[in-house]
Amino acid sequence: MPELVIDARAADLGGGLKVRRILPFQRRRMVGPFIFMDHAGPVLVAPDQRRQADVRPHPHIGLSTVSYLFSGEITHRDSLGVQQVIRPGEVNWMTAGRGISHSERFEDPAARAAAAVELIQTWVALPEAEEETAPAFEHYAPEALPVFHDGGVWMRLIAGDAYGLRNGVKTLSPLFYLHIVLRRGARLALPAGHSERAAYIAAGRLDVDGHTHDAGRMLVFGAAENPAIVAPEACTLLLLGGEPLGERFIWWNFVSSRRDRIEQAKADWKAGRIALPPADHDEFIPLPEDPTPRPAPEALS
Repeated sequence: MPELVIDARAADLGGGLKVRRILPFQRRRMVGPFIFMDHAGPVLVAPDQRRQADVRPHPHIGLSTVSYLFSGEITHRDSLGVQQVIRPGEVNWMTAGRGISHSERFEDPAARAAAAVELIQTWVALPEAEEETAPAFEHYAPEALPVFHDGGVWMRLIAGDAYGLRNGVKTLSPLFYLHIVLRRGARLALPAGHSERAAYIAAGRLDVDGHTHDAGRMLVFGAAENPAIVAPEACTLLLLGGEPLGERFIWWNFVSSRRDRIEQAKADWKAGRIALPPADHDEFIPLPEDPTPRPAPEALS
């Protein structure tokens, strides 16, 4: 049996973009280094709602954001000058370190008309020694992510190592992250060798030790648990976990092992000391409770 069951909470980010928020949870803020998880969509973004649904430039510190799409297309821009379109099966891994800003926009009319947008975004907290590392961005095509399929189980390793699979996605602490599709009747064993493990049911249903769980639920397991997992119908999962990093503070888009660093990040964003993306600097998201304008882009130091 799972040691904890987390039901996703609904949230509306505006412009028709709805998410199910899974982590952080009051009783479980992290699974391994994963400190945040949103499941967005599926939603068709109408042309007249495109700008409202866009995620305007906003800052991060102390974490890596990991974007993974099931369908649709989004465009990433960040303060390093990176511009990258992300499509299904690809991985955008952005390490904020000491500070970065980025935007995510719905820009391709053909993509919007052809498919609903559905994506998973997770945040991976950084080890304390790496929290102030230089910001970086990496994009990985599907060909760089190993796939395994057998006995009604299909899986793609997004990052880390599990089931004997490894890839070149750069991570800064031990973890695993997989996209798994199970046919009806397929059985799955959890990966061994990781202290903390969780399964998020993105679609379908899952039987765990005889108990059925529906989509939108995360099941958290301890290292010693070896549950009987069976798909009573076709099911899509995200498996993730790894080694715990210790206590982390999280406020808005900032993660740190130190409270005072969170306060510094708030002041830096308000004062304009975290740069905006060079190709997307005409608007930004202010601090949630602080509508005070930050300096115009040309005034940034």
